[in-house]
Amino acid sequence: MSAISYPCYKHKKDVRGQWYWVYYAKNGEEISKSSESYVAKADCLNGIKLNKASANDPIYEV
Repeated sequence: MSAISYPCYKHKKDVRGQWYWVYYAKNGEEISKSSESYVAKADCLNGIKLNKASANDPIYEV
């Protein structure tokens, strides 16, 4: 297995066997995690894709 470079996303299985993703910062610390678990790995990977696509979305103070 190749070395992991940061920042990065990792997808993992939880204790129920469902998939979730974690985003790690440049220093290797976990800074974000999916708010739900996914039955299908493809759905988890799609969640990562959606999260990455939101990089330019506006930020509001409420």
